[in-house]
Amino acid sequence: METAAVIAIAAIFTVLVIIVSIFITRLVFEKRFRDWRDAELERWQAEMERTRRSAIMQSRAVLGGKFTEQMVPYFPDFRYDPTEVRFIGSPIDMIVFPGLARGEPEEIVILEVKTGKSQLTPQQKKIRQLIEDGMVRWDEVHQQCEE
Repeated sequence: METAAVIAIAAIFTVLVIIVSIFITRLVFEKRFRDWRDAELERWQAEMERTRRSAIMQSRAVLGGKFTEQMVPYFPDFRYDPTEVRFIGSPIDMIVFPGLARGEPEEIVILEVKTGKSQLTPQQKKIRQLIEDGMVRWDEVHQQCEE
């Protein structure tokens, strides 16, 4: 065989080896990519499910707490007369006027209801401190009615 023919065959063989190598490398990396994508999709779906369950549980806890806040005056162990309680909701839950039902209010009680592991918010702590420091006062607003 002539040298040119050998070189041509070698070149064709080399090109075929390169093409096959590229094809095999592409298949390998496409499989790696699919495996990675599937694993990430599975991880993402599991995380979404955990997040969804957590949000539902937190929502239930909040709703249960709000329900309890409004129902607590009617619980058997509540120490005040339910007719003397006024629900506020935020930033404190209620104000109690012991003695109001008899027409003789004795004191004013700021009442915060906590359920589960909940704690006072920073604003509630500040309100508690203001009350403890005696920073409470009476004020009146007289509105003029136009006739």
